Amino acid sequence: MEIENHEDALNASFDIVARQDATETTVNTLRSEIAEVKSRMDRAARHAGRPMLGGNAAPNIEMKGFVDGYLRAGRETELKSMTISSAADGGFAVPSELDRRIAEKLVAHSPIRAIAQVVQTGTADYRKLISLGGTVSGWVSESSARPGTSSPQFAEIIPPAGELYANPSASQQMLDDAAFDLEAWLADEIAREFARAEGAAFITGTGSNQPMGFLGAPVSTAADASRTFGTLQYIASDNATGFGTTPDMQLIDMVMALKAGHRQGAVWVMNSKTLSTVRKLKDADGAFLWQNSLIEGQPDRLLGYPVIEAAEMPDVAAGAYPIAFGNFNAGYIITERMGTRILRDPYSNKPFVNFYATRRVGGQVLDSDAIKLLKIAAA
Repeated sequence: MEIENHEDALNASFDIVARQDATETTVNTLRSEIAEVKSRMDRAARHAGRPMLGGNAAPNIEMKGFVDGYLRAGRETELKSMTISSAADGGFAVPSELDRRIAEKLVAHSPIRAIAQVVQTGTADYRKLISLGGTVSGWVSESSARPGTSSPQFAEIIPPAGELYANPSASQQMLDDAAFDLEAWLADEIAREFARAEGAAFITGTGSNQPMGFLGAPVSTAADASRTFGTLQYIASDNATGFGTTPDMQLIDMVMALKAGHRQGAVWVMNSKTLSTVRKLKDADGAFLWQNSLIEGQPDRLLGYPVIEAAEMPDVAAGAYPIAFGNFNAGYIITERMGTRILRDPYSNKPFVNFYATRRVGGQVLDSDAIKLLKIAAA
């Protein structure tokens, strides 16, 4: 009887070991299946741009359905039936790939800011004094009287200024869900538009709530010594509708009309259409006036001076001023109050977020002797 009791106990222990082995095998099998499924889900997540199973992101609806349906209830058909080829079976969950770098249409920007004198102002009321000369001297002997001489004269410049503004908006959902940084993109777009608008004003601005462009200044054929301050000198092209028979002569006249000190750092300014015409001009000996640059990164030259392309300059036409030549650092001043300011306003126009940007800029001819113009007109 005692032997039978030992056999029963031994058999019972063998049964416990067998059940433990079976349980461990089942657990290991389940772990392997879970690991395989997790690996498949991770690969799918990487392909679709969704969070990994092991990540810290909050579980979404699709993930919760998979856990409840497959891992807990064992319904394999819920996973196997999902496919990106059908929108209803999971295609909606796979977003289209969007290039995060937005292709943009190029906008021509005026280069006047790069060659003009730029002043940062602390207030909107900026003034600058210009010495017009006028001091007179004379020769005397040791014992001669010293009569009084003329005193120098001054002129005051108050560059007209205006405020550029932009006020685009975007919905909050768009800002949250866009696949790229929409706010940064809008800021770049505003900056590009401001550069285009102010560049045009520096050339053709009227001075009414905007800078006064140098083409808006008074003009005259009079030389520097006899012109009113603030009036630009122009040279006629010797033809009512275009360039004359000796265009090199008019261009040379423009260069030599500029004072020697201003010729140091002088440039030509014209648009691409005028540039196309100028590149074909020849002198009396048949040589091209245009000189291609032999050094990479250096501008081409016309009569030895660099050429700057500005889209806002007018085309060659009767009465137009298609070409400017001069030292713009001495001849044109740009004033700006601070920089571009952007206010993010999510309250005024719900559910949209407004991006209100402003920039205060002014400009005016500084030294009217430093810039010369070519006018399409008969001599």
